[in-house]
Amino acid sequence: MRDVRLKRGRLYELTHAGRGLLLDQTGQLSVAGWADRVDHVADVSEELDVPAVLLRPDGHVAWAGDDQQDLLDHLPRWFGAPAS
Repeated sequence: MRDVRLKRGRLYELTHAGRGLLLDQTGQLSVAGWADRVDHVADVSEELDVPAVLLRPDGHVAWAGDDQQDLLDHLPRWFGAPAS
């Protein structure tokens, strides 16, 4: 995914930790269970036409949408089992 401008800065500034990243424009999603591997950022960008996007550590899109259950179905594939 390309670097996009957010209200709080730029997307690539948030990816330096080498972790997964959920950019959530809805503010309604959660990565509970994966918070040790995936950062959750509730911010908006006029350059994105999806409600939320899950990025792998290499910056590729692993998921896009706004359905929490669908997100939960995709998180284990890229980030392993949820923490207890």
